[in-house]
Amino acid sequence: MITLYVAGQGFGLPEVSPYAMKTEIQLQLADLAYDKRPGRREDSPKGQVPWIVDEGETIADSTFIRAHIEGKYGVDLDAGLTPEQRAQAWALERMAENHLGWVGAHFRFLDPNNFAKGPAHWFDQAPEAMRETLKAGLLEAVAANLKAVGVGRHSEAEIAWLGERSLNAIALTLGDKPFLFGDRPTGSEAVVFSILATTLNPWFDCPLRPRFEALPTLVAYVERMMDRFYPDRARMAA
Repeated sequence: MITLYVAGQGFGLPEVSPYAMKTEIQLQLADLAYDKRPGRREDSPKGQVPWIVDEGETIADSTFIRAHIEGKYGVDLDAGLTPEQRAQAWALERMAENHLGWVGAHFRFLDPNNFAKGPAHWFDQAPEAMRETLKAGLLEAVAANLKAVGVGRHSEAEIAWLGERSLNAIALTLGDKPFLFGDRPTGSEAVVFSILATTLNPWFDCPLRPRFEALPTLVAYVERMMDRFYPDRARMAA
């Protein structure tokens, strides 16, 4: 059986890491049994979650995990898509992970109120004398990454405007379909949904949320995906 190492639930989400959520959904789409366990970033080969161990083989990074399960188990998570749709699906994945995800990270980490009620709690079990240093180190690392990818070089209004463009692109692709490419979710769906769910989580204050709520088809889509893959989320501890 595959062992999936994740960050764990929190802040009203089944997984605080969108990439862990993405991989878990893709394992479900592949109809593969897995055992989910908490993982520490420092134990991961690439210093991040998720990673899997499959019959003694360790694979890190959600994109490469998908490639592994499709290759080893003969699964095509985008089965039924045309070549053009596959290209569009890949473009949507990259936009979600490499753009919208960073927009969400900006507001989740660099807004002091959001940080205090969210990521700051990751250090609650650390020795009290170390907590502030650990928090400052995390904020410094996130700010540096945001600047490196370009998002952190803009004003908050500009960042929100960029995020809104991504939301609109996803909503237009979805249209009135149940899922992005038709009547069933694909592997790319896991990526887009996980970033949307994390970025627009009502636990945090984010200027993108009113823009999201003005797109009813997108709101319904996120709820539909959550109901399908995490039907017991209402019982999750915050």
